[in-house]
Amino acid sequence: MFRRATTRVLLLLCAMYLITYVDRVNVSTAAGAFGAELKLSHTQVGFVFSAFAYPYLIFQIIGGWVGDRFGPRRTLTICAVIWAGATILTGLAGGFLSLVVARLLLGLGEGATFPTATRAMSNWMPAHQRGFAQGTTHAASRIGNAVAPPLIVWLMLSFGWRGAFFVTGIASCLWAVVWVWYFRDDPRQHPRITGGECDALETYSGAKERVKVPWRRLTARMSPVTAVYFCYGWVLWLFLGWIPQYFLHNYHMELSKSALFASGVFFAGVIGDWLGGLVTDRILRRSGNLRLARNVMVGVCMLCTLLSLAPILLAQNVTVTLAALCLSAGFFFNEMTIGPMWAVPMDIAPRHAGTASGIMNTGSAGAAIVSPVVGGWLIDTTGNWNLPFTVSMAIMAAGVLLSFAMRPDRKLDAETDSVGGAPARTYV
Repeated sequence: MFRRATTRVLLLLCAMYLITYVDRVNVSTAAGAFGAELKLSHTQVGFVFSAFAYPYLIFQIIGGWVGDRFGPRRTLTICAVIWAGATILTGLAGGFLSLVVARLLLGLGEGATFPTATRAMSNWMPAHQRGFAQGTTHAASRIGNAVAPPLIVWLMLSFGWRGAFFVTGIASCLWAVVWVWYFRDDPRQHPRITGGECDALETYSGAKERVKVPWRRLTARMSPVTAVYFCYGWVLWLFLGWIPQYFLHNYHMELSKSALFASGVFFAGVIGDWLGGLVTDRILRRSGNLRLARNVMVGVCMLCTLLSLAPILLAQNVTVTLAALCLSAGFFFNEMTIGPMWAVPMDIAPRHAGTASGIMNTGSAGAAIVSPVVGGWLIDTTGNWNLPFTVSMAIMAAGVLLSFAMRPDRKLDAETDSVGGAPARTYV
C-alpha cells in the first residue's frame, strides 16, 4: 500500500496537516514563558492566539480559489515558505505587537492550506474514500495538537521558547522541499502512479484553466455548512488555545505535567478524526444516503460533544481526572465531525472543491478569532477556568440544529463553468 503514489501523496498531506497545527498551537504551550517575559495579560495572550485567524479567515476563500486556479503543487509550496518564516519570526518577537504581526503572517501562510489540500484530495482520492482521506489528514493535525505540548516543552527546556519556534519553522521549510519535488497536480503525470490507481480516480479537472466560479449559488449552498463549521470551530479553537493553560493554572500543575494532560485530550481528537472518516464512508457505502452519512452523523456527534462537557458545568469541585475525561470525550466527538464535514464541499461542488471548502472553513476561521479572546476575557473577568467550556455547550446545541440544513445530496449544477460559455466537463 505504501508503494502507491496515492498513498504517499496522502501521507505528505498528513505531514503538512501535522506541521501546520504544531505551528499554530505552539504558542499555547509557550504562552506561560513568553507571557511572563513580555508581561502580557490573559486577554492579550488570547488575542495573540486569535491574531493568526484574521488573515486566515480572509484567505480561506481567496486561497481556495488560488488552489483551484494555480494548482496545489505551486500554492502549497508558497504557503509553506510563508508560514515557516512566520514561525521563525515568532521566536524573534520582542513584545505584544511583534507577536501579533508574526501570528498575522502565519495566518496568511496557512489560509490556503486546507482548501488547497482538499482540491489535491479531490484529484488524487477516489470519491468513496473522501471521508477517509479527510479524516486521516485531520487526524494527523490532531497528532500535531497532541505532540505539540510535550514537544514544545522539550524544545523550550533545550533551546528556550524562542528556539522552539526556530526548530518548528525549519521543519516547515523541509516539508516544502519534499512537496514540490514529489507532488504533481495531475495524478496521471506522476511517474510512479499505476494504471489501476488512475482508473479509480475521477477525470482530472485541470488546475490552470480559467474557471468561472458560480459564486452566488455556491455561497448559498455552502452557507449552512459554514454555520455548522463555526460551531465546530468554536470548540476546536477554545481547546487549542486554552487547554494547556487550563491544566497549568486551574489545577496548579507543573508545566511538564500539564502538557501531558493536554496531550491526552488532543490525542482523543486523533482517534475521533480517523474514526469519523471511516464511519461516514461506511455509512455511505451501506446506505447510499449522503444525508445520513453527513448530516445525521454530524448532528449526533455534536450532541455527544455537548453531553460530554456537561459534567464540568454540573459537578462541583471537578477533579482533574474527571475534567480530563470530560474534555477528552468532548474533543473526541467534536473531531468525529471532521470526516463528514470536509467531505461535504466535495459532495456539493467537486469541480470547485478548493473554493467550496474555503467558504466552509471561514466558519472555523471566524470562530478562531472570537473563541480564544472570549475564553481569555471570561477567565480574566470571573477567574473561572471552567466557564469558557460550558459556554461551548450552547454553541454545540446550535450546531446540532443547523447540521440538518446542509444538503450534500444536491450537487451544484455548473452548466457553463469554462470561460466563453463552453460546455462543462462531465464528472462522476
